Amino acid sequence: MTNYTLIRSKRRTLAIHIKDGGVEVRAPLKMAKCDIDRFVSSKEKWISEHLAKSQSYAEQREAFQLNYGDMVTFCGKEYPLIAMDGNRAGFDDEKFFLPHGLPPEQVKHTVVQLYRRLAKFHLTECVEHYSALMNVSPTAIKINGAKTRWGSCSAKKSLNFSWRLIMADDAVISYVVVHELAHIFELNHSARFWAIVATVFPDYKERQKQLKELQKRLNAEDWE
Repeated sequence: MTNYTLIRSKRRTLAIHIKDGGVEVRAPLKMAKCDIDRFVSSKEKWISEHLAKSQSYAEQREAFQLNYGDMVTFCGKEYPLIAMDGNRAGFDDEKFFLPHGLPPEQVKHTVVQLYRRLAKFHLTECVEHYSALMNVSPTAIKINGAKTRWGSCSAKKSLNFSWRLIMADDAVISYVVVHELAHIFELNHSARFWAIVATVFPDYKERQKQLKELQKRLNAEDWE
């Protein structure tokens, strides 16, 4: 049977998570170990498939790097990384340009800094547009480095977005912004919350699918 790490908590159900190339099982505090083992055994095929996928992602992440001439994504479109004279780095709507002679790790670091700047500008602009449309006022807009959470909304109405979101196309970015703005009205994912989202984007489920596709791609890219 598959080896796994067992984590017990005040939960009612069993759950299996593939984490860092290993298997983590979360179980209720008093559930018998034999019942947990039986559950894990029944999921051997699923575990094997997802472990293989996790290993494949890990290998791709380890090999991931950026060099001059590569293409990077901004708002759903591909742009080249070009070496240019001088010490400036930037984006001019046609290309990302960087100084000559940077090693791959520095190229990646520089692109991430550009992404962060672009994310702050474009997401702020997008929030302002949709907050006016939805008649709501967030208290702050912040950019962070979250890897698996595209956005969040605090109880104080402060919005946080991962800079990685700027790789998505405009339709998906707008969906995430509206999703977080809707949380100012409903700090949950109730039917009322989704009704608010649907008033702006009736096709929000399709936009969610596009976001998941981007997440799959980023799972195989090491942007740290």
